[in-house]
Amino acid sequence: MQKITPFLWFDGKAQEAAEFYTAIFKNSSINGVNPMVTTFQLNGLHFSALNGGPMYKFSNAISLFVTCNSKEEIDYLWKNLSDDGTVLMDLGSYPWNENYGWTTDKYGLSWQLFFGDKEQEIAPSLLFVNEQFGNAEAAINLYTSLFDASKIISMSRYGDTSPEFKDNILHAEFQLEHQTFKAMESHANHDFHFNEAFSFVINCEDQKEVDFYWSKLTQDGGKESQCAWLKDKFGVSWQVVPKLLTALLNDKDREKADRVMNAMLQMKKIDCQKLQDAYDGK
Repeated sequence: MQKITPFLWFDGKAQEAAEFYTAIFKNSSINGVNPMVTTFQLNGLHFSALNGGPMYKFSNAISLFVTCNSKEEIDYLWKNLSDDGTVLMDLGSYPWNENYGWTTDKYGLSWQLFFGDKEQEIAPSLLFVNEQFGNAEAAINLYTSLFDASKIISMSRYGDTSPEFKDNILHAEFQLEHQTFKAMESHANHDFHFNEAFSFVINCEDQKEVDFYWSKLTQDGGKESQCAWLKDKFGVSWQVVPKLLTALLNDKDREKADRVMNAMLQMKKIDCQKLQDAYDGK
């Protein structure tokens, strides 16, 4: 199982969005559909999409960064993703890349397309702005310290091009559990920030892992929320979920599954023993 799963919040259009994305990205498929959650994968990266209602809207603080080694492929993706969306930076040549574009799609999800030297790769990209400007390196250091098989691949700074911000992160690439992530910082004023519309599910083996990630991500200013959700001190949303919860909620005995759901709704951090007790009717 993928250790960290991007979790996307839609207003009633989770399945529709998943069908749209899997139709335009290669090697993609829908893995499961129910009234609440649609699971799908885009070229090997697994996602969950929630019909969560109008409470949260996607922001440009987290986008999906797509690297392709074919300009034809980028043109095709751009045409589909920008149609009925909002173009933030036109697809074209820039000092840092000969074929780059940034757009939101018709569902509000943010995408960056980049011409590179690798087969198509999709990676979440975190943009640290406003009160979080200057925190990208600290966030990367925290995340890579928590997850196994993690490393910083590259980290470029503004340097002499912007002496006032020379030590800030222009672009960074890192891996968590072999999964690729990007990070950037912008000192301009922006009207967006990290929010719950784009969160990351940590798929935990047991209570020990749940306790570990919950403790580390809520410390030093992180905030607990309900039903396995939290925000770390940088404002990024995570869900710390034991495999047991997923298994019990998917049980064919709906009465037992409903008891587990009701128990989970009373929790912040997930307690595996209480879930099991609810399942067993204790």
